[in-house]
Amino acid sequence: MTAYTINFDVISTIDDEKFYQLCRHNPELKLEQNQKGELIIMPPTGGETGRFNSELNLEFGIWNRQKKLGYIFDSSTCFKLPKGGNRSPDVAYIQKERWDNLTLEEKIKFPPIAPDFVLELMSKTDSLKTLQEKMEEYIANGVKLGWLINPDKKQVEIYRQGQEKEILNNPKILSGEYILPDFTLDLTEIF
Repeated sequence: MTAYTINFDVISTIDDEKFYQLCRHNPELKLEQNQKGELIIMPPTGGETGRFNSELNLEFGIWNRQKKLGYIFDSSTCFKLPKGGNRSPDVAYIQKERWDNLTLEEKIKFPPIAPDFVLELMSKTDSLKTLQEKMEEYIANGVKLGWLINPDKKQVEIYRQGQEKEILNNPKILSGEYILPDFTLDLTEIF
């Protein structure tokens, strides 16, 4: 299955509230919106990708329960990014003080904040180029650290603020660096 991008410029602009209502009235669809305002209809994941996503969220959740430094979000969470996109990373992390500065209404809707960390897990139906553009969009919006994990190639692309992306071939462990202190991800479950 392929993600489809629809440009509505010729008929209307989808502002934040319209996008939020569109998502609420179509809960069976996973929708995103890039910073150009294009609507992206995401296909559901397959079994292996869903299993890997669950394992990843479990690892981050265990770390976060021990450290209590912030909050972990799954792929169902849509973030309103500062430059206009509405994106749902597979895993996201926001430092506690940044999250706590949001109002209750902002937390309930699509939070208007760029996560500190994002992870995208590439499935067999994803386009590498599209995911790379999405990762660059995250970094341009203030995400400090991002991982694009490609299980088929056993490759990880690491995105950091103000740096060129780093590509690791068949890494065994990833470090959360200063963004996720003392966090390490064992990739043997995915590779």
